[in-house]
Amino acid sequence: MNPGKSEFAALTRMFSAAVVREFGRSGRSELFARLLAQSGVASAMPGDATIGDVFDHAFRLLRSVGNRDEYIYRSAITQKILLGQHSLRTASMLSEARVGICKADVVVLNGTATAYEIKSERDSLARLPNQVAAYGEVFAAVNVVTSPSHVAHVLRLAPEWVGVIALSEKFTLQVERPAVVDAARVDPIAALDFIRVDEAHQILRALDFVPPNVPNTQMRGALREMFRCLNPEDVHAQMVTTLKATRSQSAASDFIKTVPMSLRAAMLAVKMNGASERKLRDATRLPVPAALAWS
Repeated sequence: MNPGKSEFAALTRMFSAAVVREFGRSGRSELFARLLAQSGVASAMPGDATIGDVFDHAFRLLRSVGNRDEYIYRSAITQKILLGQHSLRTASMLSEARVGICKADVVVLNGTATAYEIKSERDSLARLPNQVAAYGEVFAAVNVVTSPSHVAHVLRLAPEWVGVIALSEKFTLQVERPAVVDAARVDPIAALDFIRVDEAHQILRALDFVPPNVPNTQMRGALREMFRCLNPEDVHAQMVTTLKATRSQSAASDFIKTVPMSLRAAMLAVKMNGASERKLRDATRLPVPAALAWS
């Protein structure tokens, strides 16, 4: 199979949050069925193929150099770092985490907080300096995960403390420059803007401060006055501890192994309960003709 531009667009959308949410809600996805027809993948699958096999086949097509989009890079981080080096029992992943006017593609929380900015072969590097500068005010470590073709340019653009990782043709992550882990670089106010109010209160209590008792309309301002005086390293350490608890993904640690590897990053990027996870898993085990009947 040699997909064209429109077919590749359909393959890419198969891994979107919209498709995953539909599967989680009802165990079926009309959007997936339409994309399956548009991609032409069904005709390339064996007669006993399942929907999970379709996702894996689509992923293999998309991960070839030149076709790799943001999801392929996100999957590499999920598979090689989050699930490879760590575990969902001890680490959590945040997707598209808003930091000021930027969004960090992936943040991994384990003993520290590490941001991963993805720059695929399709992406421009124009915004990279501003992005990594913003992430450095919230996270102790920042990495850019990029195509080998971008490595030299990224090394020149990004400050020395920013790590650079290349996603190879063989789908391995190769460290071109290690990130400098430094929580002292964190700006407590930037960290406050990143978290929720209840999480800020937990951080203050952990540091032996009493959270402000003011109306909600005044809460953020009062918190800013308190965070302004806090030690950056203390704030970062407690932010990591707090977010690992409030945004824990440990409940999915066993279940994630039951869905196709190609779908794991998409599943972790969407908030799902146990019932939704089971519907998604069961749908991936259905035969391909079942999906074609949904459209």
